[in-house]
Amino acid sequence: MTDYTREGVTTFDVRAETFVAVPPDKVYDTVSDLARSAEWSVECRGGTWVRGVPREVGSVFRGDNERSAEPVAWAPVVRGSWRTEAEVVEAVPGKVFRWVVLDSARKRQESTWSFEIEAVAGGSLLTHHYRLGRLTEGLAKIFSAGLDEGGRERFVREWNAKLAADVRATVEHLKYVLEKG
Repeated sequence: MTDYTREGVTTFDVRAETFVAVPPDKVYDTVSDLARSAEWSVECRGGTWVRGVPREVGSVFRGDNERSAEPVAWAPVVRGSWRTEAEVVEAVPGKVFRWVVLDSARKRQESTWSFEIEAVAGGSLLTHHYRLGRLTEGLAKIFSAGLDEGGRERFVREWNAKLAADVRATVEHLKYVLEKG
């Protein structure tokens, strides 16, 4: 069985891309405005910048999130509302906006989200990517308290599929938001 707590492991890795008929600078201005996330995200309902200059490297965003009971219904994950804090780690206008989720001590976890933008004829290629290396603080608690080895493997497989669907839905929603102007 895979040890999801060790260094160098990849627990989740999903990405989706779409063409948008909008220039890269406009795509970047939208995706880096995390307070607007409710317009396109499956779980993030927006939030507030709590430290630093919004959208710049080092700034911290507190996200308000919500998850229903349906996704991987058997798994002991947070349902309903919860908050996360994330630090911007890369912010290159028109190119990439990347952030990592912080733990309860405000240390970076190996939970990285990004929007990558490439100029193409007639607009932009927008890629949304999520990678989780070692388990986050919350997932580590779930794995140690509530799942046997088979349950852990099942969870990783099914949650990865859920994340892939969420990332795909996010780029489709962003395409709509961006192209409607």
